[in-house]
Amino acid sequence: MNEPAAFTLGCIVVGLLLIAKTLGGSFIARLPMSAAMLYLCVGMAIGPVGLGLLKLDAFKNVALLERLTEVAVLVSLFTAGMKLDLSLSDRRWRIPVQLASASMVMTVAAIAAVGLWLLDLSLGASVLLGAILAPTDPVLASDVQVTDPGDRDRLRFGLTGEGGLNDGTAFPFVMLGLGLLGLHDLGDYGWRWWAIDVLWAVTGGLGLGYLMGTLVGRAIINLRMRHHEALGSDEFIALGLIALTYGLALVTETYGFLAVFAAGLALRRIDEPKSAAPTPAASATELSSSEQEAAGDQAPAHMMQQVQRFNSQLESFLEVAIVLAVGVLVTTVKFRLEVLWFVPLLFLVIRPLAVTVGLVGLLGSDIKTSQLRLMGWFGIRGIGSLYYLLYAISHKIEPVLAQRLLSITLAVVMASVIAHGISVTPLMKRYEARKKAPRSRASKKARK
Repeated sequence: MNEPAAFTLGCIVVGLLLIAKTLGGSFIARLPMSAAMLYLCVGMAIGPVGLGLLKLDAFKNVALLERLTEVAVLVSLFTAGMKLDLSLSDRRWRIPVQLASASMVMTVAAIAAVGLWLLDLSLGASVLLGAILAPTDPVLASDVQVTDPGDRDRLRFGLTGEGGLNDGTAFPFVMLGLGLLGLHDLGDYGWRWWAIDVLWAVTGGLGLGYLMGTLVGRAIINLRMRHHEALGSDEFIALGLIALTYGLALVTETYGFLAVFAAGLALRRIDEPKSAAPTPAASATELSSSEQEAAGDQAPAHMMQQVQRFNSQLESFLEVAIVLAVGVLVTTVKFRLEVLWFVPLLFLVIRPLAVTVGLVGLLGSDIKTSQLRLMGWFGIRGIGSLYYLLYAISHKIEPVLAQRLLSITLAVVMASVIAHGISVTPLMKRYEARKKAPRSRASKKARK
């Protein structure tokens, strides 16, 4: 199929899936499945093994797929940052920080050990595999993330924060793997990797993102409340802040994923300015009702609500496109038998152990056993892992290694979409029911 025909078909399929999700979203939510499972199945059905209507090549189309996954991850990270409304001094922040640091490092190390000793990969390839598969996905994990900014649940908050942070904290290990393969300069004795790829890129990315989110957010709120300007531009706030922050991060050689996540965090924390009384350029009677709301005392809350709503819609659109592409790619890859034991090892042994040791064994954490188990299980892999794989392929890793990493990564992503998609509804319903049970008993006792 030529490119124009493929584009036309893609538009039709994506449009049908978006409409189907809108019309049947509540029905799908009650089933032991996720919308991503539907997209994956449709992608496989229209791929070469199915109807043969669409074909993608991870090597020929690497630039397109890398940019598409990159944009999806950026939008999702910004959205994840805006979901987290807890003060940065709250103790619950220890959970995502430990998951995105200690647990992730242990996951990379464990996968690298498996790659080195059981998959017969080189050290560089093993570290690269660990970096690709260690981060959890912020795009496909929406069912286990915070849905209300006021949600204080440790499980949902921890998984949301982890997904936002570890897509950036995995980047140093991607660069380390590429460096060990001779495709990136690590410096003598690894000094450049430590100084630039770890210390500067991580701290600089977080600092830059938080600064940009704060400055842009406060500027817009001031314009709205004092001068009744910059009204009705909430969608552009999200896109503009994401693009500006990511571009500046690339220029300063910091991690754009962390910067965009931090920008979302900072924007969520914008309060009403208190320095001076408003001096409106136009009277309230000259504004529409929606503009009065956007320029009034509730301007910060109004902006957050509109920006987050737009981001969620954009995120859903990108999820459809990319998971559909994953479904098509799956039908073009020859999977090796090693994925049959590697995937269960990752999901059932490596992830749960890394979470347990990272949260409890090292620094300790105020978290219940049921929450710990669910965090160990919901290590959802998806678009973030696919992006890192494509990033490595675009850096000219050997074709044989690229094919092998593609086989393992797509197998993990496909298994995650299916296994976590089937289990998320019953497990989370059971978890929420157990949470409500003590409150119900307490209220009954109070009435007696």
